[in-house]
Amino acid sequence: MPANPQKSALMDGGGRWGDRIFKSIATAAGGVIIATIALMGLFLLIRALPSLSANNANFITSTEFNTSDSDNLRFGIAELFQVTVLSSVFALLVAVPIAVGIAAFLTNYAPRRLARPFAILVDLLAAVPSIVFGLWGIFVLAPWLEPISRFLNDNLGWFFPFADGNVSLSGGGTIFTAGIVLAVMILPIITSVTREVFSLTPKGQVEAAQALGATKWEVVRMTVFPYGRSGMIAGSMLGLGRALGETVAVLIILRTAAKAGHWSLFDGGYTFASKIASAAAEFSAPLPTGAYIAAGFVLFALTFVVNALARLAAGGRVSGG
Repeated sequence: MPANPQKSALMDGGGRWGDRIFKSIATAAGGVIIATIALMGLFLLIRALPSLSANNANFITSTEFNTSDSDNLRFGIAELFQVTVLSSVFALLVAVPIAVGIAAFLTNYAPRRLARPFAILVDLLAAVPSIVFGLWGIFVLAPWLEPISRFLNDNLGWFFPFADGNVSLSGGGTIFTAGIVLAVMILPIITSVTREVFSLTPKGQVEAAQALGATKWEVVRMTVFPYGRSGMIAGSMLGLGRALGETVAVLIILRTAAKAGHWSLFDGGYTFASKIASAAAEFSAPLPTGAYIAAGFVLFALTFVVNALARLAAGGRVSGG
């Protein structure tokens, strides 16, 4: 029995009121985020509809994007979608294994005096401006990668990502180069999230594996990786979102490359974001502007769908694990 039932009842009532207030504030905050996203999508769609109505080409399948004549708009997203997806997925394939390896090293292998400075050094990559990455990619990395790109293109032409690229015409500024630069840019994001999740692995599970005689690698494989799956997926999708929307670095690298015509890492072209950025001078007329807003709406929807699927995948793995 409580010493003072009246006081306890008052505290319970106050606690319930506090819970209700906090719940209302949290719900309102979540609602603001949802409303903001919905309004952004609605704004893009409304501004894009007049241009889509005036479009004289198939918006989904056409590779043409000509908005210079407002009376004869011809624009489609096929090429933009191709370059965006290919560069981003390639960047993800390069960055994820490296990021997971770095995170596992920092949390399970590196001594404490080395792990912290090394983690800070990796995180500092996120502070480098995009334009610096772009200049480094086109002037330093691209010439170095050009012979490698030509070798892969000539000898692995049968393989899906290495098909009929125009390496010799691009000076190395291809999707291949852009993907590697994007991988470096998203590396700190994936590493940071994965490292934090790995560090939260229950000590009891680690000690149980060690008690069974597991080696360090077996401990990481049997306890750290399964526990950190959701974090790896979340970090990867954050990195993919950054890669899908990257503008300046990709624009600098791909602007002088050959146009994309097929699914090749050694073509050039424009991503959604770089195409929109390259045409800022055309945003004075409503219909041409709406064409680029329509492309932006597709990028918005693509990013939203990718993150929603990743959320479902992460949730499924957590519940299944």
